[in-house]
Amino acid sequence: MKKGEEEEKMLEGLKRYHDKGINIVIDGMDSDEKDWNKIFEVREDDSFYMADFVPDEDTGCLREIRFDRVYYN
Repeated sequence: MKKGEEEEKMLEGLKRYHDKGINIVIDGMDSDEKDWNKIFEVREDDSFYMADFVPDEDTGCLREIRFDRVYYN
């Protein structure tokens, strides 16, 4: 599978989660679908986005998917 195809599959998956009420959070803010491509950007400072899957504390069900920038040293 090519890089563009992999990204498209991931975006489709995020849309399915979002449609089920799962928040997609980028840099600490709820994001719209138009902003999701940001997680694939190549950055000059060697940072990249890492996903965290956050459960609801009461039910254990997925509550949100968080993408935060991390740095590779």
